Amino acid sequence: MDGLKQVHPFASAVLGWFERHGRELPWRGVGDPYAIWLSEVILQQTRVSQGWEYWERFIRRWPSVERLAEASEDEVLREWQGLGYYSRARNLLHAARQVVEMGGFPSTFEGLRQLKGVGDYTAAAIASFAFGQDVAVVDGNVYRVLSRYFDVQTPINSTEGKKEFALLAQQLLPGGRGADFNQAVMDFGAVMCTPKAPRCRECALQETCRAWAEDKVDALPVKWKKVKVKERKMTYVYVACKGETAIHRRGKGDIWQGLWEPWLLEGDEASTLLTTCQEKMGGRLTLLAREVKHVLTHRVIKADFYVFEVDEKPEMPEGYRWIPEKDIGKYAVPRLVEIFFQDIGEWRNTAHDR
Repeated sequence: MDGLKQVHPFASAVLGWFERHGRELPWRGVGDPYAIWLSEVILQQTRVSQGWEYWERFIRRWPSVERLAEASEDEVLREWQGLGYYSRARNLLHAARQVVEMGGFPSTFEGLRQLKGVGDYTAAAIASFAFGQDVAVVDGNVYRVLSRYFDVQTPINSTEGKKEFALLAQQLLPGGRGADFNQAVMDFGAVMCTPKAPRCRECALQETCRAWAEDKVDALPVKWKKVKVKERKMTYVYVACKGETAIHRRGKGDIWQGLWEPWLLEGDEASTLLTTCQEKMGGRLTLLAREVKHVLTHRVIKADFYVFEVDEKPEMPEGYRWIPEKDIGKYAVPRLVEIFFQDIGEWRNTAHDR
């Protein structure tokens, strides 16, 4: 699409809106592929309001991709703690080392796709924002805006839908203004065309929006039903012995790979096993919380929290290590375990106040 005359009215309208109302974000306009890549990885499953703080924290600690590549996995996971989807953090470190080996970031969409954890969306974002390429970015905001404006009813989580929306976005993209257009549509979806309670009555695109004209705003975008959510029962036991506690690192093939956690028991027999263990060893077993609900993408975890205070270290399962309790903050843990540790702190403070 060369020349202003060929710019689609949708693109013109959304670009005009963006010039007046676009969000000011610290990674915009810098042209630094490292800063842009880092922001896109953080924001893949994270709201901007939360991700902003993490982005600034990473930039302060590792101001360049070379510095990040020198970090250990434990350091990166610890800094990532609280964001969830920890495979993103592991991929981030792996990709940083790839970039260093390459001598710098690839400048093309195809080259960026070779980096660990970089899919079509992230590659397009870096190519567009850092290298000025006219490659359309398609994220949740873009799906929503395009599906409503053009009344596209193909499910956005289907293979056909992903291809259709990618093609539509690319066709709409005005030549030479790829970065502006991508940011404009994403911001428009985040600020105006929101999932719930969109601001249709003050929308600059209202007059030509098909979903508004046909009263379909709440019905779009179309999405196939999600897979059935499974429930998982977990029992965490914080074993405390003379200022030390036992933890282990979670292995591959399950949630929270590479993160640390206290003694974990799974299944309905956990409480019976704990009672037997206490009768054998003595000590004090305290139930802090029962069935703490923790929701993940495809499963719901219900966890019980116990503290087991003993005078002699019990024999722990293979892979557990004893560490000083004061050092527990040095280890990256899942959010659920972080909640458990907070409960322990509150419980100890309450017991101390009595």
